[in-house]
Amino acid sequence: MFHIADPKDIKAGQYTDVYFTRTMEVLRAKKIDKRVKAEFIAKRFPEDYGWGVFAGLEEAIYLLRDLPVKVRAMREGTIFRAYEPVMEIEGMYTEFGLYETSILGLLCQASGVATKAARCKKAAGDRSVISFGARRIHPVIAPMVERSAFIGGCDGVSVVKDAEMLHEEPSGTMPHALILMMGDTIEATKAFDEVIHPKVKRVSLIDTFNDEKFEAIRVAEAMGKKLFGIRLDTPSSRRGDFQKIIEEIRWELNLRGFGHVKIFVSGGLEEKRILSLNPVVDAYGVGTSITNARVIDFAMDIIEIDGKPLAKRGKMSGSKSVLRCSKCFQDKMVPYPPPKGTSAKKSIRCSCGGHFRELLLPLIQNGKVLQDLPTPQAIRQYVIQQLVRFDL
Repeated sequence: MFHIADPKDIKAGQYTDVYFTRTMEVLRAKKIDKRVKAEFIAKRFPEDYGWGVFAGLEEAIYLLRDLPVKVRAMREGTIFRAYEPVMEIEGMYTEFGLYETSILGLLCQASGVATKAARCKKAAGDRSVISFGARRIHPVIAPMVERSAFIGGCDGVSVVKDAEMLHEEPSGTMPHALILMMGDTIEATKAFDEVIHPKVKRVSLIDTFNDEKFEAIRVAEAMGKKLFGIRLDTPSSRRGDFQKIIEEIRWELNLRGFGHVKIFVSGGLEEKRILSLNPVVDAYGVGTSITNARVIDFAMDIIEIDGKPLAKRGKMSGSKSVLRCSKCFQDKMVPYPPPKGTSAKKSIRCSCGGHFRELLLPLIQNGKVLQDLPTPQAIRQYVIQQLVRFDL
């Protein structure tokens, strides 16, 4: 059998750290329960990133939607900064406290993947980035990981079923296995062309047997206008100066009238490597660095008990609004709702002249989801639009 969680057990609160079950035992034995607000924030990001992409919300909604709680949250796909709450839950503590472990798991990993995907897409600019990393993760979580990669900015995913769930066509070329089985790069490429539906672009993998430059020329001459692109997945032990190899290939193809042939690269890529290869590469297949991305280290902390602000040391108590200027994209946090005697109108305009808008929006009210959930395509477009305002 596969070592996986039963969704029913997750919904039943059984996938929780034991100290939460013991806390519930104590509170129930002492007949103590209080109405609390708890927020989810990340104090820092991996590798000193300046921002993260909020993901995993759809699954968190599935977990919380039947509980008697209120939830405010940022839209899935919102790019957020450190110390900004991305979600707040309000309710009797015993109604949702057991779910802290599971909610954090849903948000932390999905946001980590989406953030890395966004960084790779930001680095690639208008070049395509395809998620190639399903082989580096447990297949049971591949749908979550590839969805997070897609909404984070990837232009496509490679796994057939994951693409189907996203209502996208799966993306991919050919493996070394096909070329090894056929015994020659050209024979494999011709066989692919003869068998596979014409809507699939012809991209030949050129680094299986021979020098990449000469294989690229051979395939281009054999396929002519049918050839859309070539892919290099050369292992690091054989690469040498990889960028120079690609420059050489581009020169030789152009010289022979094959300027239409695109160059795709995969294997060991991340945002810094993408930036360096951009001058000579048309598209990227990114695997391990996205699917095994470091999580965004969210924490859930109580910030209010029975209507009174209260939090542990090192935390700012009380419910908060996260406001973003629509013009300069600067953020600020203010109490939510504004304290009595405070004019909310003072917070409407930014010093740049732009208007602030609230990022934390009502999402769940006593078991009812208050918003229609966006499609993965809409979330991805939202991320892409924001990326223009954020630097790597």
